[in-house]
Amino acid sequence: MARVGVLLLNLGGPDRLEDVGQFLFNLFSDPEIIRLPFPWMQKPLAWFIATRRAKTSQENYKQIGGGSPLREITEQQAQALESKLREAGEDATVYVGMRYWHPFTEEAIAQIRRDRVENLVILPLYPQFSISTSGSSFRLLEQLWNANPELQDIDYTVIPSWYKDPGYLQAMADLIAQKLAEFPNPDRAHIFFSAHGVPLSYVTEGGDPYQQEIEDCTNRIMQTLNRPNEHTLAYQSRVGPVEWLKPYTEDALKELGEKGIEEIVVVPISFVSEHIETLQEIDIEYREIAEEAGIENFRRVPALNTHPIFINSLKSLVVNALNTPSRTFSEVVRPKKEKMKMYPQERWEWGMTSAAEVWNGRLAMLGFIALILELVSGHGPLHFVGLL
Repeated sequence: MARVGVLLLNLGGPDRLEDVGQFLFNLFSDPEIIRLPFPWMQKPLAWFIATRRAKTSQENYKQIGGGSPLREITEQQAQALESKLREAGEDATVYVGMRYWHPFTEEAIAQIRRDRVENLVILPLYPQFSISTSGSSFRLLEQLWNANPELQDIDYTVIPSWYKDPGYLQAMADLIAQKLAEFPNPDRAHIFFSAHGVPLSYVTEGGDPYQQEIEDCTNRIMQTLNRPNEHTLAYQSRVGPVEWLKPYTEDALKELGEKGIEEIVVVPISFVSEHIETLQEIDIEYREIAEEAGIENFRRVPALNTHPIFINSLKSLVVNALNTPSRTFSEVVRPKKEKMKMYPQERWEWGMTSAAEVWNGRLAMLGFIALILELVSGHGPLHFVGLL
């Protein structure tokens, strides 16, 4: 039988405080993040931004134990998935490939080659597709495939999006129901979905399906939950001087407080693992905003992590992918790059949460970069393609 592999994709995060600077440097060094007219400036500029952001970022990580738990949790998910697949008769090996920290995607591909994998399922741990998450990893993988003829022997398939999977929806509903049960009157608690945001231009100009998939996912989870609770969807972690998807989480929390809502259950809908944006941004920053707005009972649904129903859902996705026609990188949604221009606007509103650079912090300094480059080049306003 052919050797089967599964590659789980995720962003990655610094394991220790000493790793934060290098992690940020990796983020900003990626030309897919900030497209500069002068390639020679990429790494010096990345070093400059990472140096400026490192101390603040380290302080955030100190609040959650001194490092990101993302690698440990993702490896636990990989082990659990591998066990489930073998129970189902699939002799598959599961690998982990991170975009910006160890184990890097390149490291995972090297191990896949050494293991002589013949059939590979590429599964991003992002339920909803975005050109800034799954799309970024797929672009990297496509570059690796094009650069290495030996990879052409691997029969691969990608799973771009899987938020409609019944198992995933049931796992989310199960966690929400457990948290609602902690309230004196579970049906009165307001369910607050908080998704990671993306710049509005990704959707309106770049063709990113992310917003539509998030909204559809929210509705499907509520249908699966089948409870009378009212709910809200908002977007967190915005950065930069451009408009992001709305409503913003901090604004939506304040509005609920003004309406007299006192009990909410926060659901991190676009995250399947605990990391700084759940543990620090939601649990600390947004909790404080909610309490100041008069929301007295603030509780958060945990990330899926290794929830049994969720792991079984991943198993079903892999088995189905192995038994259906392959999907290639070229079939995945791509941004309309020529239309996705980000540039300094007249009105500068950064609206940046202190944890935001961990996911999209690469955008936080875009306006600053533009001003520097404008001075260096002597040209008019410089345009950037905001790809993650």
